[in-house]
Amino acid sequence: MTDLNQPALQKCTDMTVEKIQIDTLVVGAGQAGVAMSEHLSSLGVPHLVLERNRIAEKWRTGRWDSLVANGPAWHDCFPGLEFDDVDPDAFAPKERVADYFEAYAKKFNMPIRTGVEVKSVERNADRPGFIITTSEGLIEANRVVAATGPFQTPVIPPIAPKDLRIVQMHSADYRNPQQLPEGAVLVVGAGSSGVQIADELQRAGKQVYLSVGAHDRPPRAYRGRDFCWWLGVLGLWDAEIAEPGKEHVTIAVSGARGGHTVDFRGLAHQGMKLVGLTQSFNDGVVTFQANLADNLARGDQNYLSLLDAADAYIERNGLDLPLEPEARNVYPDPECVTKPILQLDLAAAGVTSIIWATGFAVDYSWMKVNTFDEKGKPQHQRGVSSESGIYFVGLPWLSRRGSSFIWGVWHDAKHIAGHIATQRKYLSYRDATQRQSAE
Repeated sequence: MTDLNQPALQKCTDMTVEKIQIDTLVVGAGQAGVAMSEHLSSLGVPHLVLERNRIAEKWRTGRWDSLVANGPAWHDCFPGLEFDDVDPDAFAPKERVADYFEAYAKKFNMPIRTGVEVKSVERNADRPGFIITTSEGLIEANRVVAATGPFQTPVIPPIAPKDLRIVQMHSADYRNPQQLPEGAVLVVGAGSSGVQIADELQRAGKQVYLSVGAHDRPPRAYRGRDFCWWLGVLGLWDAEIAEPGKEHVTIAVSGARGGHTVDFRGLAHQGMKLVGLTQSFNDGVVTFQANLADNLARGDQNYLSLLDAADAYIERNGLDLPLEPEARNVYPDPECVTKPILQLDLAAAGVTSIIWATGFAVDYSWMKVNTFDEKGKPQHQRGVSSESGIYFVGLPWLSRRGSSFIWGVWHDAKHIAGHIATQRKYLSYRDATQRQSAE
């Protein structure tokens, strides 16, 4: 066995020579894996991070070209390093975010190996720990941290039409308007990804139909403070339990074009056609649920409730922040709301493309361990799995609302690393007889 402690960022080339033995293996070097490595290093836990691509690869090649962070640079970073070339109140471009995580890994000399894919994790049958099969050989580890995040497998619902004349792609595969043929576009899903893509396509001159489901719609900023700041001082980032029925509600927020509040009615007044939740496709005709007005109203309620909470916080704490009464102005309902489109003949409307901004599913098929429920969902408490020695980090609501966001994953990783260090301390205990025999 070899206890490996290679320089950071070195690509593995010799893993097939000997079986590697390490205390803790971290799978994935996105924001979750980088955060885990920092905390494990600070606690003196020997570990290795494996990444099948490059560090933070999803930020580079897994999203559309114009993507920026949804939070300002002062907020969307780790405590150990700030963005040195992005204004604190600006929204970092995706490539700059990826560069940031690479710089962070180098700063802390993290033992990350890129270009190595983890194929399976199995518990040893006759001794503690796990055997891990990778594209470069075998590893034995006492503990495994899955830091692969929530955006693993793009989900396109089964209602998607089989019409080959229509270009269909998931938001994960969308890059820019030039990808799409001439004609109108239907964007299904109005969370952050869907609304930003729809806005970009409309600005590129396309007629866009945007299917709007249930959503939260926070202000980008209010009374001189970004909504990330408001969620922080109001304690909402640290909420430990989602409101009933809102566990999977998307958030419509954008850092594009310097950051702005998403306003669906405003988009409609600029020419976008809003429709309700997409229900079915049949012979080239798509049917939408008659819930657009209700979905917009609930989004408005979420928006106004945050303004109310912010106003109350300002008054309660005697803060001198500028009034912003115009934030409560609402566009009149456009015709697509007052006379909703319930069916759309795609050919007659000139729709040649569909973008499915319908989210992602996790895929832990490579983990052959007993820690998943019947739906494949990890069973854990704050990332500590029901299977001893298995951990998860980077998932939504792992411990709080902010768990899947950059700053939130850093705090979750700190908790998990502390748990690992505590377990190592227990396992290193030697009783009196063992201590005497060692003398």
